[in-house]
Amino acid sequence: MIDRKWPNFKKAFADFSVDKVAQFGDADMKRLLKDESIVRNRVKIASTIENAKQFKKIKKEHGSFQAYLNNLDKSNNYALVIKELGKKFQRLGPSSARIFLYSVGEDVRHRQEK
Repeated sequence: MIDRKWPNFKKAFADFSVDKVAQFGDADMKRLLKDESIVRNRVKIASTIENAKQFKKIKKEHGSFQAYLNNLDKSNNYALVIKELGKKFQRLGPSSARIFLYSVGEDVRHRQEK
């Protein structure tokens, strides 16, 4: 279902422009909740908007998101980075944080089962 609706998500969330999504307000929230072409979950929509604002805040404070990541402790296979991202961003669990880090080129490795 998500794969089928992905183009609609891109359109509804301004082609995933962090700057634009961070500016979304109440009217945008209402618009998104009425948009049957996307998954309409109030908490997830609100989290997406808040996460865009947080991303911009981090970028402003550190110059770039990569500079922010570079300042974090990446020892122990990024355990502290994953925990920090979970604190900074709403609805971002350890698995999603790990996938995000991997997708942006960080050298995070799959956990070894014991």
